[in-house]
Amino acid sequence: MEIYCTRPGCPRPQNFFSELDNNTILKTVQQKYCTTCGMPLILDGRYVPTKLLGRGGFGAAFLARDRRTPGMRYCVVKQFQPVGDLNPEQLQIAQNLFEREGEVLEDLGRHQQIPDLFAFFEIILPSMQTGKQDQFFYLVQEFIDGQNLEEELATKGQFSQAEVLQLLQEILPVLKFVHDNNSIHRDIKLSNIMRRQDGLIYLLDFGAVKQVTKGTSGGSSTGIYSMGFAPPEQMSRGPIYPSTDLYALAVTCITLLTGKQPNELFDTFNNQWNWRSQAKVSDRFAQILDRMLLPAPNHRFQSAQEVLNAINAINQTTPPPRPVAPTQVPSTRPVAPAAPISLPTPAPTQPPAPVPLASKPRFSLIDILAGAAFTGFEGGLLLIALSSLLPSPGISIGLLGMVIGGLIFAQYRRIIEGKDLPIIAGITLLLVMFLPGVKTLIASLIPGNPAIAGVLFVAIVAAAGAIAITALFRLIYKLLSSMF
Repeated sequence: MEIYCTRPGCPRPQNFFSELDNNTILKTVQQKYCTTCGMPLILDGRYVPTKLLGRGGFGAAFLARDRRTPGMRYCVVKQFQPVGDLNPEQLQIAQNLFEREGEVLEDLGRHQQIPDLFAFFEIILPSMQTGKQDQFFYLVQEFIDGQNLEEELATKGQFSQAEVLQLLQEILPVLKFVHDNNSIHRDIKLSNIMRRQDGLIYLLDFGAVKQVTKGTSGGSSTGIYSMGFAPPEQMSRGPIYPSTDLYALAVTCITLLTGKQPNELFDTFNNQWNWRSQAKVSDRFAQILDRMLLPAPNHRFQSAQEVLNAINAINQTTPPPRPVAPTQVPSTRPVAPAAPISLPTPAPTQPPAPVPLASKPRFSLIDILAGAAFTGFEGGLLLIALSSLLPSPGISIGLLGMVIGGLIFAQYRRIIEGKDLPIIAGITLLLVMFLPGVKTLIASLIPGNPAIAGVLFVAIVAAAGAIAITALFRLIYKLLSSMF
């Protein structure tokens, strides 16, 4: 049998004991020690680590067997060891928070979709450095055999609206339970939501231990959050609320819907999310997510129940199918409690009021310039077409203005966007080339060049001009808005 040494920095943590393949010996042996560093391998007299699941700033997580249960059940042993040299006072703070974490998780573990807490304990033993002692904190939790959403997204690609609605209906009651127990998760993201093999969704990793790791060695705390998923109040180390978790949950949803990472969906120039053009969702569902993503905490939904009420109103018409459960075994990370925080009174359960309409996300600078290029390119092609077909310049210019206005309106309402633009431009170019009189017109304007080259030249010049004019007006607008 292989037993994994949990001492950080052990050069050869794998240990092999053939006699422990006998379950009777495994259950009765007093202790085994690492053949390299001398670390006791059987933790708290019962937990036998067999595999490293993951390691980070907080410590490490190990897959283990509980030899005090009849079936020697699998569990996850999470080791907390603060990074850096802590003085005795700081170490005591870490220990107190770790113990408080265990107490809170003992309550939260009562929920079916939060891993059960089995034990927490500490071990003090001689260090590998002469004359020193090492102190390690351990927390033992239920092992969830499944796949987290980050792994699911990598395997299957974008989620549909129905799948994300189903996910929200399963995870929001868990979040409501956490908030009702005076805790805030503070680190909701794809890797912290796991689907067990039977399809049941679990919420993992409450992250309080990582705050101690980063914040007890002097200076200001860097806070607890994952970049891209945390709202402004969390990144600025301000007070956090239940709506803080709802913001992170919404980022998780748009990541699943688009298949893109948060940094690809957030428009830093305009300081806003720009995701709706990259996901196929109804306006009603998009409005719910946009409200959850608002920068001000008091403008978002104030409780998980409010979000549930809103999405249940959508599902009354079209209940989404339950997604197929995955089968892979993921790595599991430690869970820790949030500091107690007073919560607002849960929302009533009567039918919800209509969700306020969230404004559509603005276009990013790239979207604006791409739209300008498309409009200019189309305008150049249409000018050639109308000039070759109509004898009157006035009529040609009037029709051209109407068509360009229609194109701009269609882009503004997102009727055409993204891949539609080059497709439409290509079709227009082909149609223009087959119009009678185009070759004659081009020959008179640009003599000595093939018709296709002349048409492209006019269209590209028009596109470049549209980009230049748009950029100039945007610059003027920014300057004026900063002055007033």
